[in-house]
Amino acid sequence: MIAAPVSRPVTIVVPVYNEAAFLPQALPRLVAVLSEAAEDAELILVENGSTDETAAVARRVGGSAVTVVSLPAADYGAAMREGFVRADGDWVVNFDIDYFSASFLRTVLGQPPDVDVVIASKRDPSSEDHRPPVRRLATLTFNLLLRTILDSGVTDTHGMKGFRRRVVDDLVPRVVSTKDLFDTELVIRAERAGYRIVEVPVEVMEMRTARSSLIKRVPRTVTGLFRIRRLLTPRDGSTGG
Repeated sequence: MIAAPVSRPVTIVVPVYNEAAFLPQALPRLVAVLSEAAEDAELILVENGSTDETAAVARRVGGSAVTVVSLPAADYGAAMREGFVRADGDWVVNFDIDYFSASFLRTVLGQPPDVDVVIASKRDPSSEDHRPPVRRLATLTFNLLLRTILDSGVTDTHGMKGFRRRVVDDLVPRVVSTKDLFDTELVIRAERAGYRIVEVPVEVMEMRTARSSLIKRVPRTVTGLFRIRRLLTPRDGSTGG
């Protein structure tokens, strides 16, 4: 008789791209956060299309504490999907290599059984957002777009989030967005499917200056949100578990 696989309490999924220089600083801190906040956590780094030694450095620095997966093309959303599909945790949490929190991880693991999705909302009134004003304005603008284009009640879909295994199994195969909007589509699908979403305050202390250009992302983001609206109109008929 073959024993059933043992599920972990949580899997952390972190997409990484051209991070060879940053990983020696950031990855030990991330591993320490997991050791502090969760026992037997699984950490999956999904390197996607890097042109440096990101994958090799991740394996060297992370050792046995990290599973490193490589994808051929640079695509944040595709990397998220790959990590979510490979995850075996009861919760699947996405962090960025420069934005993670032991406090948020403990909050996710402490949720009652009827909570399906936990979002660290930078727009929560109790959040402390220490980013530059232009970055805070971008988050506010994105929230307005979510409400206007997708009629969403959530205040943030970018950043740290946790998903129950049942949500991952149900909805990840349906998500078609990649790049910046994989996690946004996943959250909107969860919202429309009736899963219970909880937003919690967060202290935003990024470890470095943002690398992506807001100006370049705006047209792609707006186009992507309208694509999600077309995909989910009429509203997705799936129901929460």
